[in-house]
Amino acid sequence: MQILKQSISEERISETGASNKPVKKFKAGAISATIWGNQSKEGKTWNSVTFSRSYKDNTNSWKNTNNFRESDLPKLNLVSQKAFEYLSMKQESESDEE
Repeated sequence: MQILKQSISEERISETGASNKPVKKFKAGAISATIWGNQSKEGKTWNSVTFSRSYKDNTNSWKNTNNFRESDLPKLNLVSQKAFEYLSMKQESESDEE
């Protein structure tokens, strides 16, 4: 199994319409979990996690999908667990600061 990689390299639009970069990304082979920080117009904040699998299409271009093969499940479990650990530790750290 390939070593778990962490990176930040994507962008998406938040509910407020602003460009939103990921907080953290965990990657194991072609499988990734991306943690997003979100904020509502009222100022409420929360995190969400998206999962994806990278693959090359017929034209040899890289694409992403949120469909997983049976053989992807161990790596999906790994990146899911790492995302959970990160968010748990972050929440614990924020609680200690209050």
